[in-house]
Amino acid sequence: MEFFNFHTHQFTNQSNVLELVNQYPHEFDASIPFYSIGIHPWYISEERLETDLKIIEEKLQTENCLAIGECGLDKRIEQPFEIQISVFEKQLVLAEKYKKPVVIHCVAAFQEVIEIKKKLKISVPMIIHGFSKNSQLANQLIAAAFYISFGKYLLRNPELKTVFQNVPNEKFLLETDTIEENIQQVYDLAAEYKGLNLKELQSIISSNYKRIFEKK
Repeated sequence: MEFFNFHTHQFTNQSNVLELVNQYPHEFDASIPFYSIGIHPWYISEERLETDLKIIEEKLQTENCLAIGECGLDKRIEQPFEIQISVFEKQLVLAEKYKKPVVIHCVAAFQEVIEIKKKLKISVPMIIHGFSKNSQLANQLIAAAFYISFGKYLLRNPELKTVFQNVPNEKFLLETDTIEENIQQVYDLAAEYKGLNLKELQSIISSNYKRIFEKK
């Protein structure tokens, strides 16, 4: 593995890239080698909820399923927040049961995500994907034992440079999510921001991958 793409919605099937492809239980594609699976807060369907959770639990028991998610909380959508919390918590219980990391979608609800982690005593790695906020919040998340993944906003928003530079090397991952740029472009910018060469960055990401995804 030269590159690890922590979160993507597009499987590109490159031999030198390990892609953690986002999957939804009701649209599962068995041809994708490595994936995360979860109920995104945008797509909660109460009619389908029990079926979706059963599919997720079944897939979590396979080796190709590296993580649960993306799941989480989003205060900018119409889905009732109490329902979002309930569905998120159910998925965290499964993550803990099967010892799988969690890919988190969080919009305007970081304090709630931190509190839920504490309340449920979640011990598996929890990774905030697509981080776009300030250093104060990044530090708060790191203090609460979260990892942070950067991608789209790192490429689009120069103000994230100092935020990214201040995140400890053992606490971040890189991703493409839904953007057209490839993961090497994200690595190139991340290496430049961190003052590293590509090999050094690859070594850091590889270590973080092992810490998060390889069972002890």
